[in-house]
Amino acid sequence: MPSLDITATRCEALFVSDLQHSQRPSAEQVRAAVVRTVRAHGAKACVAKVAQEFGDHPDNAVARMRWARAAVAAAYTVRVTGWSTRTTICHLAAPALPPAKAA
Repeated sequence: MPSLDITATRCEALFVSDLQHSQRPSAEQVRAAVVRTVRAHGAKACVAKVAQEFGDHPDNAVARMRWARAAVAAAYTVRVTGWSTRTTICHLAAPALPPAKAA
């Protein structure tokens, strides 16, 4: 059985959700949309819907996935404090997609 990549699952769920970039969602709204979408559809169905969108509308899907990855990275940032007085930010998201090409 393949291992579950939680970051990828979150990105796919946000991609499939009804949340829109134009709404400028908060981190709390992003996390809620991810949970709601995974509960409603399941992780495998989210993957299937993402694949369908990339097949049907590749240009729009690339932009939406780029937004989903950035939103998930921002929403699931963990603050880690060590022995020093400094606070480190650790991003749990996968490396970002390459920048979009100018049209």
